[in-house]
Amino acid sequence: KEGDGMVSGAVIEVVKGGLIVDIGLRGFLPASLVELRRVRDLQPYIGTTIDAKIIELDKNRNNVVLSRRAWLEETQKEQREEFLHDLRPGEVRNGVVSSVVNFGAFVDLGGMDGLVHVSELSWKHVDHPGSVVAVGDEIEVQVLEVDLGRERISLSLKATQQDPWQEFAGAHQVGELVYGRVTKLVPFGSFVQVGDGIEGLVHISEMSAHHVDLPEQVVTPGEELWVKIIDLDLQRRRISLSIKQAAEGGVVAAEYQEHFGEHAYDDEGNFIGGESSEGQEAWAELYGEDEVAAIEDASEGAPAEEASAEAAAEVAFVEEAGEEVASTEEAGEEAVEDEITEA
Repeated sequence: KEGDGMVSGAVIEVVKGGLIVDIGLRGFLPASLVELRRVRDLQPYIGTTIDAKIIELDKNRNNVVLSRRAWLEETQKEQREEFLHDLRPGEVRNGVVSSVVNFGAFVDLGGMDGLVHVSELSWKHVDHPGSVVAVGDEIEVQVLEVDLGRERISLSLKATQQDPWQEFAGAHQVGELVYGRVTKLVPFGSFVQVGDGIEGLVHISEMSAHHVDLPEQVVTPGEELWVKIIDLDLQRRRISLSIKQAAEGGVVAAEYQEHFGEHAYDDEGNFIGGESSEGQEAWAELYGEDEVAAIEDASEGAPAEEASAEAAAEVAFVEEAGEEVASTEEAGEEAVEDEITEA
């Protein structure tokens, strides 16, 4: 035993909660004090010689409690101080995930461990750090804060990644139409996901042109629909959306124009439809292309309600014509059967 309580000995046994070290008598080294961070597998230490510090000694009962972590902290103090002084908030470092806990992940930066808090793992909501990183992962992190007094390093993984809010705000503007999915209903409206990790609020007053008592009267979770961006607050990370105003039309966001094709939009970005559709082809087959064109021209000049009424009348006409043909065919069959019977 050295004068400062430092001892050296061979690890001879793994017991519940730690190691037994032979220092002339059996010394107990708790698992939490083997390294600077907790070690789960103690078997590799069997047969090795380690240095430790005596932190408890009961001469009457020959009980000795050791700490290798205390020895490491004292012998590496200068190295740690130098390492901490070299770190600068804002710089990016490469590291290896050394452990994952409920509140985040510890990352070995090559000299000390830093903590990536669960809130700094991703721009999205994280239920558990293990869903983002695992022990042994090599990751790139940004230094957020260095506490020299407490020797603690705060890190961020999401700071090295593209901020989806910045990306969304750069690609969209107020007044555009975007496609989204209803994720949650609340008494004052519904939340709609309009991008990866981006949700906006449709206030209940913006759900329909008529009065709405409950959001579920208009939408259901999982439903996909068009919404209009009516406010975009990047600083507060809030997006206000409107279903009511989306129904009035408007400029469709660029990514959807690319998806459906530029031919489906006018110069101002308003949706005008594709060159052809299954519905148009079906009408053409029934009436002929010239008559369909005439109907479409008439519909364009008429109000929406009149156009709907004309369309309904056309459908009713087709159905009546079909029923008359069916009745005629049935009558013909009955007449033939009567003639056969009389004969």
